[in-house]
Amino acid sequence: MSDIKVAPEGLLITATLDAKGLSCPMPLLRTKKEIGKIKSGEILQIDGTDPGSRNDIPGWCARGGHEYLGEKEQSGYMSFFVKKG
Repeated sequence: MSDIKVAPEGLLITATLDAKGLSCPMPLLRTKKEIGKIKSGEILQIDGTDPGSRNDIPGWCARGGHEYLGEKEQSGYMSFFVKKG
């Protein structure tokens, strides 16, 4: 996927999910569980190492009514940002 959406700076993160070291489908399953713990409009940061999450999380957001805000490359992992719908 060449259209990588980069997350804007200054996001107010409500919760962070550490999914580093987990492989598909666990990062997405954990994301689904965590998103249920925050309120609509709040932002969940998912930190992970599974390259499949780059496609899985935006696709899940589109199907589930959440807003995918983008990702950021970190040192050794990726951070994905989801605004609960």
